[in-house]
Amino acid sequence: MTGEASPPVLVEQRGEVCWLTLNRPERRNALNAALMTALDEQVTAADKDPDTSVVAISGAGPSFCAGGDFHQFLTLDRDGTHPVRFLEDVSRCFTRITAAATPWVAVLHGHAVAGGLELALACDLVVAADTTLIGDGHLRHGLLPGGGSSVRLPAAVGPGLARRLLLTGELLPATDFAASGWIDRIVPPEQLEATAMAVCRQLAAVAGPGQSSLKGLLHHITGMEPAVALQAELDAFADNWTTQPVSSALEAFLSARTAGGTR
Repeated sequence: MTGEASPPVLVEQRGEVCWLTLNRPERRNALNAALMTALDEQVTAADKDPDTSVVAISGAGPSFCAGGDFHQFLTLDRDGTHPVRFLEDVSRCFTRITAAATPWVAVLHGHAVAGGLELALACDLVVAADTTLIGDGHLRHGLLPGGGSSVRLPAAVGPGLARRLLLTGELLPATDFAASGWIDRIVPPEQLEATAMAVCRQLAAVAGPGQSSLKGLLHHITGMEPAVALQAELDAFADNWTTQPVSSALEAFLSARTAGGTR
């Protein structure tokens, strides 16, 4: 009797942290339609769950994610469907992660390549094992990006390094990204999970409407002209002041300081 297939994304609730694990280790967690459907469902679920303040995304087996599943591309092509239809779903899901109300933390090990890199770029913070190899890699197989790296990689690591990675397909160790500021923490593999949880708890400590509004603002102003973005920031401030009990919180803070003898 054959057992039921494992789900493509494992879900574990760790307090306020929803810990997701890409679960196709035999394919280095390559992205296929089933995995993307499951991941897209988790974007919606996390934003609706009052008990989830942060989402962490990791990978089972030897790698975080080695990119899109070539079997998926070829099956679609043989069936007369252009593979870009699948990549439209991938791109849409990654943009939903970027725009989500809940912060996402990418937890990288092994390889984060092509679609794996693009998934990490869609997240708010990245924690990586120092042995992780990271790169775009599409050109190694004659492909072009379809999940956002041509847009998000330059903003994350700078235009020079981004062009190098995109136009050569080179993979670099996580430590080579330290100067860019894109990766929040780079640690030995044995410290990866504990460090990622610490980062998640730091985000969860200030979770709420203000954090969600700020995350939305950061997504909204991406690519805007500075003057327009600055006005959007002021509009977000005004909306947050009006819709949230900010003045009451400030009064309570000042009262507590006065009571404690701090001016």
